[in-house]
Amino acid sequence: STLFPYTTLLPICKHVLVVDDDIELTLTWQALLQVHDYRASTAANGVQALKLVMESDADAILCDLNMPELSGDLFYIEVSRARPHLLKRFIFVTGNADDSFYETFLKGTKAPVLFKPVSFDRLLEKLQAVLGTEAKPPK
Repeated sequence: STLFPYTTLLPICKHVLVVDDDIELTLTWQALLQVHDYRASTAANGVQALKLVMESDADAILCDLNMPELSGDLFYIEVSRARPHLLKRFIFVTGNADDSFYETFLKGTKAPVLFKPVSFDRLLEKLQAVLGTEAKPPK
């Protein structure tokens, strides 16, 4: 006889880390991601985000560039040293499209980039490409 005759396979939610100093934006994205069956954590800067990625993996990282304390580019460099397997999970979301410093940095990474303002549909599209998943309609 089987000890567990009924096994329920729960869908494993992908974990997305949203890193942006625009709190209203991060909370909006967190809520929208949760509606689409993602588990979403938020960090207001690279320092907070680094603590989170040192404690647990993220399946994808949506990251702003221009933030206080530790900017997105420096956060990416720190992650490259501490958790290099996470680098392919970055998506940069920035309002600094015309900043030559960030432009040089972004060309050096293989990470996808979205420019603010970005529609949530476009964000989901990039996220699904990074995660290798198909779009799911909201509940």
